[in-house]
Amino acid sequence: MRKATITRTTAETEIEVEIDLDGSGRADMATGVGFFDHMLDQLARHSLIDMRITCRGDLHIDDHHTVEDCGIALGQALSRALGNKRGINRYGECALPMDDTLVRCALDLSGRPWLAWNVQMTAPAIKGFDTELVREFFQALSTHSGMTLHLDLVRGINSHHIAEATFKAAARALRRAVEPDPRQSDAIPSTKGSL
Repeated sequence: MRKATITRTTAETEIEVEIDLDGSGRADMATGVGFFDHMLDQLARHSLIDMRITCRGDLHIDDHHTVEDCGIALGQALSRALGNKRGINRYGECALPMDDTLVRCALDLSGRPWLAWNVQMTAPAIKGFDTELVREFFQALSTHSGMTLHLDLVRGINSHHIAEATFKAAARALRRAVEPDPRQSDAIPSTKGSL
């Protein structure tokens, strides 16, 4: 039962996240931020993790709190659903091409949060969505899931493609990392004996 539900309420956002690590990539996103919903949809579909994320945020101010807090809640849900991480691959990587863009992602579900971010957007906004928020989402996700996450833009021209390739590369790497390892189905993948 590698599932989790997280409810997070602050003065800025009300969020509910449900995930199933053994899903088929079903996505149900309602954050009030159209472009962000599109990116979260890519994250679910390419990781094969079923995700339902709803958020009522202070969008009259801007999108920042909604995007960051969704990253926090999703990270917490991932951590809870993974439990002690027994039997998982732990590591994942992907080099993902999307037209003009190539993004590399490598991650470790180590319990030690770290974001190495080498992704430069070519435009400050995508249809009103502040491209700086892509990094904010991944910082929150990394911190609250306990994930070491490296994201590198190899090349890219179009900011929409860069953002989308970043989410897709992370999704594909995450898919690999959370999958059961058939050769070590009852082992915690660490010489320490815990993650």
